[in-house]
Formats: sequence, C-alpha cells, structure tokens
Amino acid sequence: MEARIRHQKPDNPLHSLRVLDGGLATELEFLGADLSGPLWSAHVLENQPELVLAVHRAYLEAGAGCIATASYQVSRRGYAELGLPRERADAALLHAVALARQACADHAAAHPTAPQALVAASLGPYGAALHNGAEYHGNYDCSFADLVDFHCERLAVLACPAAGLPAPDLLAFETIPSLEEARAILAALAEWPRLQAWLSFTCRDDRHLAHGEPLGDSVAALLGDSVAGQQNAGQLLGIGINCIPPQRVPALLAELRPRCPLPILVYPNSGEQWDAVARRWTGSAASFEQAAADWFALGADVIGGCCRTRPEDIRSIARAATEARNSSRPTR
Repeated sequence: MEARIRHQKPDNPLHSLRVLDGGLATELEFLGADLSGPLWSAHVLENQPELVLAVHRAYLEAGAGCIATASYQVSRRGYAELGLPRERADAALLHAVALARQACADHAAAHPTAPQALVAASLGPYGAALHNGAEYHGNYDCSFADLVDFHCERLAVLACPAAGLPAPDLLAFETIPSLEEARAILAALAEWPRLQAWLSFTCRDDRHLAHGEPLGDSVAALLGDSVAGQQNAGQLLGIGINCIPPQRVPALLAELRPRCPLPILVYPNSGEQWDAVARRWTGSAASFEQAAADWFALGADVIGGCCRTRPEDIRSIARAATEARNSSRPTR
C-alpha cells in the first residue's frame, strides 16, 4: 500500500483509460508510406504529415482513448547521426504532438459526447537512436549518465514547448529493454516534476526483460527506488509491456501484477514474425477480442497494440473493454 500511495495521484489519467491505439509505423506502411529510412515514421512525420493524421484518426474512430505521437524514433542523437541539426529533431518532436492534438480535436468536434482522448508523446529508448535494433537487447556502449542525458534532451523540449505549440498530456517511454535504462528515465524525469509518464518494457521471454533482468523483480526495484528516494512521486503513472508476442502476455501479467500497484498497460505486436533475410513478415496475426478479454481478467488495466496491429484490432479491444466494464457493474 505504501508504494501505491507514493506513486499515484487522484488525477492519474490512466485510471479512466482502457484502450490505447495500435501500430503506427506499420499502419503508415499499409497506407503506402516508405519507412525504409533509419528514422522510420519520423520521415513520414516531416514529408507526409497527412498520413500521420489519417492513422491517428482511424484509431480514434476505432475506440482508442489515447493517441501516441509519431515521435518514437525522434531524438537529437538519432538526427545527428544522419547529419541533421538538433533543432530539426526538436521541431519534429513538437510537430508530432501538434498532429496528435489536431486529430483529437477533430474527433472531439465530430463526436461531442465522446470522452476527450489523451495525447501521449511516444519516446523510444536509447537503442532506437542507434538504428541497429539495440532496443531489443539493451547492450549499450554508454554510461548511465549518457542515458540520463539522452532522455533529458527530449524532456526539456516537451516540458517547455515554444509559444503556441501544444504539450502532450503525458509521456510514453516505450520498448525499454533494461532496468538500468528505466532507472535513467526516472532520473531524467525527476528534473521536471510536472511531467507524468508511463514506462513500458519489452521482454525476451515469459519472465525476463530484453536485457535479461526478471520483469517482476525489476518493477519492484524500480518502484522501491522511487519510494526510498522520494523521487517521481505522482510522475510514474503506470508500467507496461509492449512489442511482445501476444502469447506471452498472460505469463508476463502473472509476473507483473503481484509486484505492481500501478495501472498496467499491455500492447503487444500482432504475433507475426519479421524474417530479416527474406525481409517480410511471416506467421498469422492474432485475434485480439477474446485475448483482450482474457488480459483484462488477468489484471491488465489498459490494452492496445504495437507493430502490425491495425484499427480493426483496436476496435476488437474496445469491444472487450466495454464487456469487461459491463460485467464488473454490480447488479440489483
């Protein structure tokens, strides 16, 4: 109970959220966008923003209550490796927030009785800036201070947007591979006490983070650090798992739920596998409606999708969320 008191605020927006959006980059590909460059969806953000808007709007129509911005791959380091100035990275980060805000405003105007959707600034891990898949193992050649600095740079931009530019409702640190990087994120976040975020890990099997640490132990250590240090009180809104195969979700929830008093977010990929040799996706996509119902029953609070999930998958999750809510209502 102590951890719950320390980490939750009465206005934690995740308490009323049930459905996230789905895959952004792969949905952009379905719309014809070219994501072959190292910046992935950030290329589309700059060159075809109307496609980003179209994807956001499709997920809102499908029932998503939160839109993640097209900024997962945006960072000063990532842009600098391509010879691009830091100002361009900062502008792209804020542009992504503005597009998500526009999509939410358009949806609200068309559906005036619907709840206002949240905007979460999507922030990928240090490995995403290396453009080599390092976020899926977390074996970085850098110091803890380097990790803190990397995350601080983006937080400084989002905490103080230029005049007239919107700020996100919250931050989504996604596909985090290790406990060390999670600790670096919280250290960076403590510099801006008004910012709130969820933190989502990616895992290599049914029990361990991509880097190898046990998921449950890592979350307990992370929350314990914050309680002991009196840091991040009210800033860490929830813990998630993302970019994992759907079949791993029940086991990971069993590891996570007993150790985590915060809202738990689950957003797996479609279940297909990427064949790097043939450069194509293989396998079959999962069916999400029954799976989401099971995950809600197992303790997930918020569910969405990651790579290769589409608006129809989010529509299925939204139906499962409605059923779960109705089944939990007391009867007369």
